[in-house]
Amino acid sequence: MRIAALLGTTLAVALNIGATAQVTQAVKLQDGTVYFVQPPDLVAATTTFNSVKEWGATYYFTIAIPEQAGEPLQRVTIKQQEGADNIRYRLKKSRAFEGTRHDRGTPIKLGEVTSDRNNQTIVVNFEQPIPPGKTITIGLKPAENPFNPGVYLFGVTAFPAGEKSHGQFIGFGRLHFYSDGGID
Repeated sequence: MRIAALLGTTLAVALNIGATAQVTQAVKLQDGTVYFVQPPDLVAATTTFNSVKEWGATYYFTIAIPEQAGEPLQRVTIKQQEGADNIRYRLKKSRAFEGTRHDRGTPIKLGEVTSDRNNQTIVVNFEQPIPPGKTITIGLKPAENPFNPGVYLFGVTAFPAGEKSHGQFIGFGRLHFYSDGGID
């Protein structure tokens, strides 16, 4: 009797494992709009320099695309939601790579990178969609850090590949800038 129960449990576990190995399909509505099944996750937002008025900083946004995303990542928008100054960027200096800021992998070719100053939004397009299961980092170069100290929040939205894709908000990146001497 014990052998039969053990065999039955083993078989049930094996069948369940096989069921979870199936490929995840994207969500596509009747009108053709594509969604991620499981959206990417904003893992981190960091800066190389956190003093106000600092030149040469880079703002890094690290995004994990889960295996279960169902679609590759095609585009990311980064919208400044909070902060005293409207930060300007040197868009031609934008870059992306696999991995994290401190564990860089293969460079990723970017498509068009644009800025909408009125909405304080940067749009980063990838030359080729980024497949599920990857962690990537986008680096944006500001003209300089803001003049006013404080917390600056950036809303990050990810868009799957496709002509009609729906962006899904994946989190807020928080950068804190300090006045000279490191005190607000």
